[in-house]
Amino acid sequence: MRVYCDFDGTITVLDTTDQVLAHRADPRWRELEDDWVAGRITAAECMRGQIALIDTDEAALDAVLDRCELRPGFIAFAGWCRDNGVALTVVSDGVDRFITRILSRHGLDGLPVVSNQLALDGESYRLAQPYARLGCAAGSGVCKCAVVTEAAGDGPMVFIGDGRSDFCVSARADILFARDKLAAYAAERKQAFTPFETFDDVRAALASLHARRHTA
Repeated sequence: MRVYCDFDGTITVLDTTDQVLAHRADPRWRELEDDWVAGRITAAECMRGQIALIDTDEAALDAVLDRCELRPGFIAFAGWCRDNGVALTVVSDGVDRFITRILSRHGLDGLPVVSNQLALDGESYRLAQPYARLGCAAGSGVCKCAVVTEAAGDGPMVFIGDGRSDFCVSARADILFARDKLAAYAAERKQAFTPFETFDDVRAALASLHARRHTA
């Protein structure tokens, strides 16, 4: 069993990048958001433009990140995966600097993370997107479909997500846990999924499946 989990709005209660933009970016970030929603630019282009608008005060950035809350049950879920030999990878179209700061604060800095990468370029931030793929259906900076395909292994592939960047990859999951926009998307397409509100829900469902697979 391999578990891939989105970060913003899934592992965290709110979208971390949106929180940073709302508190630390030039208001023009909202214009880029509108352009993306309207389909005038890709998600990857939107993110690059928005990140360049963030103030580079590191202490102020950390103060915003340190107020971001994890969804209840995630720490216990990560521990269950570790204790049962279940590979858990965070795969996000968010920002590595934001993700690792939050995970580290909760003692989870050992989790593998696949995401966009933040760099300081002179007096402004720049977003590197090494996991972008030409032709990505989602137009994202991180092509989640490519990530889960390249790391294919034995056992079912589990995906846990909530938003638009998860739409395409959700069709590749053997087991899908979905909430918010992803749940609505899956329901519209009559795709099987398990709704969840906390990671206690996810852990209970996977623990039962894991036990059946190892006693069969």
